[in-house]
Amino acid sequence: MNVKVIGEQLSQNEIDAYIDYGRKKYSDREIIGMTVKTDGDYVDLQYDFAKDVPFDRIRRITGYLVGTLDRFNNGKRAEERDRVKHSV
Repeated sequence: MNVKVIGEQLSQNEIDAYIDYGRKKYSDREIIGMTVKTDGDYVDLQYDFAKDVPFDRIRRITGYLVGTLDRFNNGKRAEERDRVKHSV
């Protein structure tokens, strides 16, 4: 695993602890690299994974978080169709 440390030096034991933490947190994904940024008492961890996870679009529609509208009944579909859509 490629480990990059930015900021102050870390002991190998501390680096190993961050690697173990990532492996437990992301046990379903293969970690191939890690960047550790230190800033005093704070540490930012960034993990690099072997494969990208497919992303599903999730929208907040009429108070619900949904990926698709296929499970909406006719009333909810009408609410979605009639709502005001704003451009960004």
